[in-house]
Amino acid sequence: MRNPSVRAFQDFSTGAACLNKSFIYNYTYRKNQTHISFPYLSLTSFSCRCSATMAAEEKQMQRFDVEKAASLMKELRNNYNSRKTKSYEWRMSQIQSIANMIEEKEEEIIEAIHKDLSKPPFETFISEISMTKSSCKLALKELKYWTKPEKAKTSLTTYPSSAEIISEPLGVVLVISTWNYPFLLSLDPVIGAIAAGNAVVLKPSEIAPATSSLLAKLLEDYVDNSAVRVVEGAVAETSALLEQKWDKILYTGSPRVGRIVMAAAAKHLTPVILELGGKSPAVVDSTINLQVTTRRIIAGKWMANNGQACIGVDYIITTKDFAPKLIDSLRNELKEFFGKNPMESKDLSRIVNPFHFARLASLLDEDKVSDKIVYGGQRDEKQLKIAPTILLDVPDDSTIMKEEIFGPLLPIVTVSIVSSAHFKLKACF
Repeated sequence: MRNPSVRAFQDFSTGAACLNKSFIYNYTYRKNQTHISFPYLSLTSFSCRCSATMAAEEKQMQRFDVEKAASLMKELRNNYNSRKTKSYEWRMSQIQSIANMIEEKEEEIIEAIHKDLSKPPFETFISEISMTKSSCKLALKELKYWTKPEKAKTSLTTYPSSAEIISEPLGVVLVISTWNYPFLLSLDPVIGAIAAGNAVVLKPSEIAPATSSLLAKLLEDYVDNSAVRVVEGAVAETSALLEQKWDKILYTGSPRVGRIVMAAAAKHLTPVILELGGKSPAVVDSTINLQVTTRRIIAGKWMANNGQACIGVDYIITTKDFAPKLIDSLRNELKEFFGKNPMESKDLSRIVNPFHFARLASLLDEDKVSDKIVYGGQRDEKQLKIAPTILLDVPDDSTIMKEEIFGPLLPIVTVSIVSSAHFKLKACF
């Protein structure tokens, strides 16, 4: 399995095979006025009205639209064409700057992510900060090797030539990141794009506004803004960016938006990387070490952003006979992890926003599901908190089994024998 940073480098570079004689094979891996009547209007209210108007005008002027997106693309394209981003020294300096940024601004990063998700500081350090640092370290260590030409075989028809594969940057790339790991999933692909020699635009998720704002500020201060830019915003800004012709687009998020990204990219035949969600089951056999398995399930489900992670366990398949033992073990270990009242635990992230809270609540409130809860189920709409919740044998046609859960709800589906588990496996793409 490739290291994520190696994969990112390869995703954002091309291979060009070059023969040193007369043969060269290039592979395309490659202003609104407000009229005010003065007689009965105080100076104070006039001042406020003007300030509001001016603020609205300024906001309108600053709005990122298709025209501004095109201007940004032109600027980055020109800077990329100057070949500055291809320089080994430039790539190293930018990645080192990001590493320095993480080291120097660690507390601010932890605070921003906590504002967005109430993610515990230790979890943030392990799952976001340390992993992003590792990506920087690996790129700094291996970049010279990654960019080194690779010898390739030639055919008899090109004799007596020799050949090599040279990794070339793709050009100007767009990274659209997601909210559940807003720091790691923003910077990791940016590091890969820079390492491969590209100019890059990062569009952080508006659902994690504190982290988005911090990324925009820090990257402006630490990296070369002539080739690395951040565009904040929501649907309008993302749509404006997708109107442009990119050399590659990476999107992390839902299948629904992934289809929109792919459709926009198809207009320009732009290659895409789509990291999308889906059902992620765990099959539990009765021969396993129960305590170790239970703890790993808890760590991969509730300790991973309280279930808001695509790599978290979506549901469990086990046998009817073993299910009671598994449920008892989960109950006991959950109390060890989060205490008797998990709603008061500081080690659980909250649900990201009211929309997703309501979505998860509706999964639990469905008639087919509401009586299947065997543990947990507590929720606090004001605090956007839902306790770790275990359900047993929810119907296959219930919504919770049809779509990615992406939250702290864990259905357990039973079968007569584990070997028949493949009949229950589901995906939702």
